[in-house]
Amino acid sequence: MDSQKEFQFTVTEEMEDERIDKCLNALMDSLSRSYIQKLFANAVTVNDKTVKPSYRVNVDDVIRLILPPSVVPDILPENIPLSVLYEDQDVIVVDKPKGMVVHPAPGHYEGTLVNALLYHCGSGLSGINGVMRPGIVHRIDRDTTGSIIACKNDHAHSEIARQLKEHTIVRKYHAIVQGVLKDDQGTIRTLIGRHPTDRKKMAVLKQGGKEAITHYRVLQRMRNAAYIECVLETGRTHQIRVHMASLGHPLLGDVVYGPKTNPYNLTGQTLHAKTLGFEHPATGRYVETDAPLPEYFEKLLNSLQ
Repeated sequence: MDSQKEFQFTVTEEMEDERIDKCLNALMDSLSRSYIQKLFANAVTVNDKTVKPSYRVNVDDVIRLILPPSVVPDILPENIPLSVLYEDQDVIVVDKPKGMVVHPAPGHYEGTLVNALLYHCGSGLSGINGVMRPGIVHRIDRDTTGSIIACKNDHAHSEIARQLKEHTIVRKYHAIVQGVLKDDQGTIRTLIGRHPTDRKKMAVLKQGGKEAITHYRVLQRMRNAAYIECVLETGRTHQIRVHMASLGHPLLGDVVYGPKTNPYNLTGQTLHAKTLGFEHPATGRYVETDAPLPEYFEKLLNSLQ
């Protein structure tokens, strides 16, 4: 169990007259607004006085927030079937299904890829990322399918992490985007960071953020849609989803970065991590895996012809 943590903020001009719960949500973007609102009974003060979540802040107000100790639950192995694309004593590459969360987090302590890996691999997973993320060196979104690599020891973890940092891992994604793409191929190079007003989303920024590079090419054109391949040069959060939406061609089913309507009754974005290529952390040889398109993706492609 962690000890309680105290945070202090002084309100600046750009925050003036904002609701305090909204301010704290922006300042502490790892916490949900609903969780923050529960803290107002005894953990949030302004100028040493308790306030309601609806309180509107003034310049130079001093906000204090006390986070109670967090209890880390036991992450239990679960006998969840895994589609293994490659495995040896150092690494395992699995084909993640749609709807599966990669690692445990508040609200998702069961049914995750980590729960499945703990059952499949036993204690043989790297510990570098802590008890909540054993073996996990990168992640893909809950509703993105396809290849993800996990590491069975700390040496493998360090080596794969180095390759990710140096952008030498081959990551090819397949997606279906809305609309008629002007070019058959192209490169999108922008800065990506937290959305300035919606902290749960990412956005293309003019300044700040991190460099993000996506290479795309059209594999097949359909009526008002395109089947594309995206090669990641960098791996920012929601990178492909943000980049394609910035061109005016959001991924089908992506209600976060595209239209709120979902005419194809999809569960999240149509995005599949198809190819993963890496230098083996022990032998140095190149290993490449290919995850077949999931059934829903194939059916959607056929229906769009």
